[in-house]
Amino acid sequence: MFEFLFKGLIRDKSRSLLPVIVVSLGVSLSVFFVGYIEGMMGDMVDQNARFGTGHMKVMTREYVKNIAQKPLDLSILEAGKVLEVLEDMYPEVDWVKRFNFGGILDVPDENGQTKTQGIAGGMAFDMTVGNSDLKRLNIANNIVEGRMPNGPFEMLLGQGLAKRMNVKIGDQITYFGSTMDGSMSFQNFIYVGAVQFGLSVMDDKTFLIDIKDAEQILDMEDAVQEIYGYLPNDIYDDQEIEEIKNSYNQSFANDDDEYAPQMLALRDQNGLSTMLDMVNTMSNAFTFFFIIAMSIVLWNTGLLGGLRRYTEFGIRIAIGESKRDIYKSLLLESVIVGAVGSVFGTILGLILTFYLQEVGIDMSDTLGNSNVLFSNVIRAKVVPTQFWIGFFPGVMATFLGALLSGRGIFKRQTSELFNELGV
Repeated sequence: MFEFLFKGLIRDKSRSLLPVIVVSLGVSLSVFFVGYIEGMMGDMVDQNARFGTGHMKVMTREYVKNIAQKPLDLSILEAGKVLEVLEDMYPEVDWVKRFNFGGILDVPDENGQTKTQGIAGGMAFDMTVGNSDLKRLNIANNIVEGRMPNGPFEMLLGQGLAKRMNVKIGDQITYFGSTMDGSMSFQNFIYVGAVQFGLSVMDDKTFLIDIKDAEQILDMEDAVQEIYGYLPNDIYDDQEIEEIKNSYNQSFANDDDEYAPQMLALRDQNGLSTMLDMVNTMSNAFTFFFIIAMSIVLWNTGLLGGLRRYTEFGIRIAIGESKRDIYKSLLLESVIVGAVGSVFGTILGLILTFYLQEVGIDMSDTLGNSNVLFSNVIRAKVVPTQFWIGFFPGVMATFLGALLSGRGIFKRQTSELFNELGV
């Protein structure tokens, strides 16, 4: 029976071609939409984790209260001991030290007078070759001019900042800022390269130096602002992160020292908890209503397909085929059409998702003035859900349409067929 109906659908394009095309387009849109939402959310988490929050972050309690100001004077002292404890308690986590600070960059001309000057944010981390943080931030692969620092007091600038400062490779840049103790700090650096972070907010405002240079200019020997933690393979797991955070903070529950370490999860920083929950809720709602809308469209397709064939059903009744058999064959045809269309639609949706995952859409002009860590290039992401979610609107909706339209078969009266057929 199945083989007979399948061959009939292939040979009679009027019965199968349009329904399969409609189902394929509807399913492909559903599949692509899921991949786009997952890619957007995944990118937001990844970029914030890499550059701003880590999967988790350890600071002093007082620093946490003023975290938006990045206060150097509230940093962690005896950072080596704190790191040892963290590595003993959670050896599976990669713990790294980072500095985030601000200052004034001054570029002198050939006479030693200020040529350009501006405020910028500095980020310092371990730039040793092979270091996990250097690989994670992918700085070496994103240098668009010059090279990586390989000596003391060498500096990288974001691509936009380098253009704004109008510097060339080898130029001297003087940093002015304050130390951990609040005293004045200044140091000459050599500009060795420009890096493109892929984040407009960082490309235009950030400079990079090695963590050893930062410890000297900020008077922070064996001290650190923030200690970042990353799960194995940098894969974000909200539940595991919460467990680590709660167990670590519980170990200091009876410590009254206001400078005792405190751990925050990614969700606890930069308003990400509210944003992630909101985006997740909206994406689920949009996905649900989008699939429902596509289901209604495909349902109508099945319904109309069945209605157009009432004359055919009448003839089949007239030659002796039972109404029940006709109804069963109609439902089976709808399943075949829905399944074939869903397969083609899923493949098409995955191709579109993969293309946007690899190529992306450049949104740098739109995000130029944004302070949120979103990539300049928006990408989708191929996820396992896409391999099955399209079959719900593709098969079920088409089947329901045929189920309703087929009820008319049982209302056909043989005595009326001759009038309908014009005999």
